[in-house]
Amino acid sequence: MKYKDYYRILGVRREATEEEIKKAYRRLARKFHPDVSKEPNAEERFKEIGEAYDTLGDKEKRSAYDGLGSFRAGQDFRPPPDWFERFRAGGAEDPGTVDLSDLFASFGRGFGRRAREGAAAGEDYEVTVSLSLEEAARGTEVDLQISARERTTNGGFVRTPRTIRARIPPGVTDGQRLRLRGRGGAGRSGGPPGDLYLDISLIPHALFKVEGHDLFLDVPVAPWEAALGAQIEIPTLAGRVILRIPPGSKSGQRLRLTGKGLPRPQRDAGDLYAVLGIAVPETLSERERKLYEELRAVSKFDPRGRFSR
Repeated sequence: MKYKDYYRILGVRREATEEEIKKAYRRLARKFHPDVSKEPNAEERFKEIGEAYDTLGDKEKRSAYDGLGSFRAGQDFRPPPDWFERFRAGGAEDPGTVDLSDLFASFGRGFGRRAREGAAAGEDYEVTVSLSLEEAARGTEVDLQISARERTTNGGFVRTPRTIRARIPPGVTDGQRLRLRGRGGAGRSGGPPGDLYLDISLIPHALFKVEGHDLFLDVPVAPWEAALGAQIEIPTLAGRVILRIPPGSKSGQRLRLTGKGLPRPQRDAGDLYAVLGIAVPETLSERERKLYEELRAVSKFDPRGRFSR
């Protein structure tokens, strides 16, 4: 069996916390997702990253992985003599014919164990699902490509491609994990099927920033709109709406549009926050310049008055 350094693959220390491991996985999964990445080895790296997180993201699997010891990447090794007894609580299949990823694929769910009647639970699958903000808001269906682990007639294992269609409910958020019960690998000898875990990753939007179920939109306003107040049209996920700018508005001020964010299951939707920014013309006509000069001459407003206090 050849050793794979899962910590190195995720770029974290062996002492990394669960949160650090999760953040590293999400960052790398977004970077190398085959649907959005331009890296030449994106698909291979994406699978490698998913395999590493599948082990290190689970407390029991991580403990067992650490119990194997530390070796060079690609080095041939065998688990310590008592490893299966300490971590598998049962008889073990010959590790010499098993890949490291297969060793952990169904860890804790029957792989390497012999239940009283030989039943074993199916393998859990975990995939990253990249969605646009619009897809997350309305819900969608996606076809997921899974590398399924199946037993051969001679007792070994092979990986075969499998397509699973999954429904994504409205209002999922970035980093959310969905569990689809029974959509994983088939059980063995009457064992239950595994589950399918979907890690949601939202593709950055051209206009909206996302925090949970709330949305943030940078809204430029003209100086006279901020000073005098105005009614302007802005986009939302549900279409364009009228936003009232109160007189005397400031740059950075947030105006809340209740319920215009992402939907929440069995609750009101999140909110949309319009973040005001004062925009000035890049060029001025002669008339505009004169009006600004007149305003400067008559205005008592001192934007830096607090500096003299």
